[in-house]
Amino acid sequence: MPELRKDPVVGRWVIVASERAQRPNDYRATAPALRNGPCAFCEGHEEATPNEILAIRPGGTRPNAKGWQARVVPNKFPALRIEGGLDKRGNGIYDLMNGVGAHEVVIEAPQHLLSITELPVSGVRNVLWLFRERMADLKRDQRFAYAMVFKNQGEAAGASMEHSHSQILVTPIVPLLVEEEMRGAKQFYDFRDRCIFCDIVEQESRLQERLVLDEKNFVAIAPFASRFAFETWILPRTHLGRFEEIPDTLLTELAQVLRTTLRRIEQALASPAYNMVLHSTPFSSGNAPWYHWHIEIIPRVTRVAGFEWGSGFYINTVPPEDAAKFLREVRDA
Repeated sequence: MPELRKDPVVGRWVIVASERAQRPNDYRATAPALRNGPCAFCEGHEEATPNEILAIRPGGTRPNAKGWQARVVPNKFPALRIEGGLDKRGNGIYDLMNGVGAHEVVIEAPQHLLSITELPVSGVRNVLWLFRERMADLKRDQRFAYAMVFKNQGEAAGASMEHSHSQILVTPIVPLLVEEEMRGAKQFYDFRDRCIFCDIVEQESRLQERLVLDEKNFVAIAPFASRFAFETWILPRTHLGRFEEIPDTLLTELAQVLRTTLRRIEQALASPAYNMVLHSTPFSSGNAPWYHWHIEIIPRVTRVAGFEWGSGFYINTVPPEDAAKFLREVRDA
């Protein structure tokens, strides 16, 4: 059973999951070569994954068989396990609990695609729909506080399978980084009676110097204080706190914006590895009008070194204004 352990100094929780060391690596240690399938995530190899939780299956094909467009399965080597109680306890000055949660894999296509951008907009919409439906379902479990949706694209970003996929990791506590975002957003809201994210969307849309993409219901921006070169955020224009509540009417446009943004990054930076994370209001926060869900995309074009790890300061060598201009000028994305 994995454990959650709390750092007594800064309050950060760490997952200790020794079983994860057993997972296979889809890449070689040196000069990884693309395998181009088939793999355990490809259509026709459904028996190689745990039984699916949810799938998009036009025509009503049977579960765990061919005929799907996108599917969700439990992670074969989960960081947290769905079974059991939390059993919160102390060990001297230390706090810990059982590693209870959910860890799921969203397989984005039946074909052995290397990037989600190879899908049509309808395929990306399928993936976003699965994110929403799984978050809404997992939210009903009273043990769970937060769902992190994330994508590791490429070996340098931590991907262990080259077949394009995303993950959902649900935890019984709210991650410290999200708590910090919530705290800062709440302070702004208490002082000005407005959502800081809504103000960011309005100002960046008006100034346009850090605007990457400007659509009817969404914007993509290079954040003013970008931590990493070409860091890009996607935010809805209308205040929406919880991704699991996004209406169907917005999913297609969001799919288009996400696909275009990622394609521009791939084209501009020669298909870099990247991490993508979805930040949404925690399950346990109730109504939080000060918080606004958003997607963060971090291309792995620079490395985090000793100063960043030791201080919490990030050194970004590409001003966000330059990064946004560069991405805006990418054509045929």
